[in-house]
Amino acid sequence: MPQDQSRPHSSSVDPADVARFDRLGELWWDAAGKMGILHEINPIRVDYICDHACRRLRIDGERRDRHGAQPLDALRIVDIGCGGGILTEALAELGAQMTGIDPAPNNIAVASRHAERSGLSIDYRNTTAEALAAEGARFDIVVAMEVLEHVEGQKDFVATLARMVEPGGLLFLATIDRTLKSYALAIVGAEYVLGWVPRGTHDHDKFVRPDELSAWLRRAGLREIDRSGMSFQPLTRRWRRSHDTDVNYMMAAAKDA
Repeated sequence: MPQDQSRPHSSSVDPADVARFDRLGELWWDAAGKMGILHEINPIRVDYICDHACRRLRIDGERRDRHGAQPLDALRIVDIGCGGGILTEALAELGAQMTGIDPAPNNIAVASRHAERSGLSIDYRNTTAEALAAEGARFDIVVAMEVLEHVEGQKDFVATLARMVEPGGLLFLATIDRTLKSYALAIVGAEYVLGWVPRGTHDHDKFVRPDELSAWLRRAGLREIDRSGMSFQPLTRRWRRSHDTDVNYMMAAAKDA
């Protein structure tokens, strides 16, 4: 449940971005609205997390088969920058013990109400990654999807995330590559032509090259184990996982035990 209605601050928090997302309210759960793209890519994100979690965190490698619809059973996962809880709820439905944090209080209120209506027990907190790490919180899996392009001090932010990964655990990130193609598609196309996301959502200077992110992970004591693109297919009007990381991509990293 929300801890308070003030907006927590930290070195990574961009107040303008927090305010922008805080205004979305119930729009987080409108699959046909301004955040519809998150609903469209969510199955890809969930499958990516499940695939690597099942492969890396269980010795027998058969966790998905043995647990059926609960492949993440009892794994402790934190969703950093959880927004309205779209990804958080999907992982909770797969059995994970979920914590979701966000510096925007209205996001946490919306996420908490939706989880209650969905009958899900999720530990939502109006706080920051830095504050959570300072408490000594550790998790089997840390996820920060579509968050890195919205924070300040990105390299330090990645190091903060790494501190919360248990030895032997995993960190998942999804962000946008800093290319001319991403400027054309993620900003001009998505914001101004197609209206997939609100105008002003992205700043091209905050997009991160995959090799930059991989280097930040190494400095933080993690090693990249996979990177994968997410591409929109105009003919089918669907998103799919791909080898093209020039715009949207995901990265998985491991902390050795």
